[in-house]
Amino acid sequence: MASALDRVKLGVSPILWSNDDLPELGADVSLEQCLTEARRSGFEGIEMGHKFPRDPQSLRRVLTTHRLRLASGWFGTQLMKHSVDEEMQRLEPLLRRLEAAECPLIQVAEMTGAVHRDRSVPVHRRPVLHPEGVKIFGESMTLLAEALEARGFRLCYHHHIGTVVESEEDLDALVEHSGESLGLTLDTGHALFAGFDPMTPLQKYRERVMHVHLKELRPGLIEGNQRMSFLDAVVEGAFTVPGDGRYDFAAFLRELTSTYRGWLIVEADQDPSRADPFVYANMGRNCVRRWLS
Repeated sequence: MASALDRVKLGVSPILWSNDDLPELGADVSLEQCLTEARRSGFEGIEMGHKFPRDPQSLRRVLTTHRLRLASGWFGTQLMKHSVDEEMQRLEPLLRRLEAAECPLIQVAEMTGAVHRDRSVPVHRRPVLHPEGVKIFGESMTLLAEALEARGFRLCYHHHIGTVVESEEDLDALVEHSGESLGLTLDTGHALFAGFDPMTPLQKYRERVMHVHLKELRPGLIEGNQRMSFLDAVVEGAFTVPGDGRYDFAAFLRELTSTYRGWLIVEADQDPSRADPFVYANMGRNCVRRWLS
């Protein structure tokens, strides 16, 4: 009898090795080490990080060499100040890379006013959208998703600490004011840090969840603390991989995989000099496999 493992794909995020928001974390870790250890850990895919080749064909070659599929690309939108056409122009270099890697999935989070990359700004000072702004934002995201769908891509919105879509209420408002062409990336770690159970949006918006990040909060550190910056939380070790905390991932994954057929991405924003990426990648993968078996 087939297990849930046969219905999903297991991938990993390169931020275990090199952090995209705080590049000095893992600055000395090579892309070669990242890809080699990701494959040795048994993952079949990996998300794109800032050290990946910019040239589309070079990207394709390096992934093929390491026998890894590209699970998704990332883009920081600025739809609160740019038009959809302007964002499509900004996206074009990424689209060419994704086409070369045969990866149809793009994750986005709105970067206008975002504070998650500034260590001097606590996350409670993040930008907040008022009701009319949410409506306009949701409509713009839908138009962008439709434009990308016409190009053969699927757009997934990633709720993110320090941005306009952080809380459960933010996520509810975005879904209410956007069309079904806009998918969701459900990130367990960002949900827990923002103070809500990721099981709730999963059950409410199951048909919109197209990508999943599996990340944990380390017990006793920073939980729900909105008076520090996101990057200080990262440096202090707030985040870790599934299996290194208290969240009931077994129950979450049972609920998810009753219908979900996409990527499960093991992820943790950590300092690789303090948390060995290869050790944690294996820990996360082994726990996920055990829960799904």
